[in-house]
Amino acid sequence: MFDYKLLAALAAVVEQAGFERGAQVLGLSQSAVSQRIKLLEARVGQPVLLRAIPPTPTDVGRRLLNHVQQVRLLERDLQDQVPALQDDGPAQRLRIAINADSLATWWADAVTAFCARHRVLLELVVEDQEVGLKRMRAGDVAACVCAAERPVSGARSLALGGMRYRAVASPAFIARHFAEGVTVEGLARAPAIVFGPDDQLQHRYLNELGLSGAFSHHLCPSSEGFLRLTAAGLGWGMVPEQQIRTEIERGELIELFADRPVDVALYWHHWRNGGELLDRLTSHLHKHAANCLVPLP
Repeated sequence: MFDYKLLAALAAVVEQAGFERGAQVLGLSQSAVSQRIKLLEARVGQPVLLRAIPPTPTDVGRRLLNHVQQVRLLERDLQDQVPALQDDGPAQRLRIAINADSLATWWADAVTAFCARHRVLLELVVEDQEVGLKRMRAGDVAACVCAAERPVSGARSLALGGMRYRAVASPAFIARHFAEGVTVEGLARAPAIVFGPDDQLQHRYLNELGLSGAFSHHLCPSSEGFLRLTAAGLGWGMVPEQQIRTEIERGELIELFADRPVDVALYWHHWRNGGELLDRLTSHLHKHAANCLVPLP
């Protein structure tokens, strides 16, 4: 039989990215949490954590974390089915990985009513849409929104729709870098803004225009900061259409090539045995995301 106190210690250390914060969440001393991890490793006969900064689970640690995530959700189902088991403790917390642009645009409208109705607390982990699935693979989230279609073992994926991006820049930036008009060649020479090392959207856009290779760019790992820097004239960038309708109408941002948007497909990944709550959230998102995202081909 599993000792769930030991599994809870593993989950806390991974989810809180360290022994100290994991201990705070559990209301234990750091040494007590460390002892529980050591005892768990003795039980399974191999390490469950790599003692790095932050600590990361081993292969067997990921399997245990996946189990913990699913047990938490199944316990919620049981409380709903057996009223005597319900208590006045904290609401169910769902740990979900999501890309920053979704968080800055459609996500809030899609989930707020659901969380209020089902008494759910969200713990959102922000990851680029290209790599968000690694959180599922690591076992430290119950679900994720990302651009990968193929699910990890033990999970399902559902197409939500596409997020449409526009290549835009400020009038001052265009006057400075495209005095003779916007051209593909000029775009390759002008500085871009890229969300982070995993963000390939600007690369994809240039490739679709027939350009390849390195290009000069700033890095800005913030969706809101990305928009502000673009509007200030620091560089050109790919910004969600939903996020910049007002700025385009006011002339604060100008599309570089209005006929060349880029649609990024988004998928919802969730554990196959995640219980009724996760299934209900999946159905809810399938319905509401269609009102927020563009249809996929």
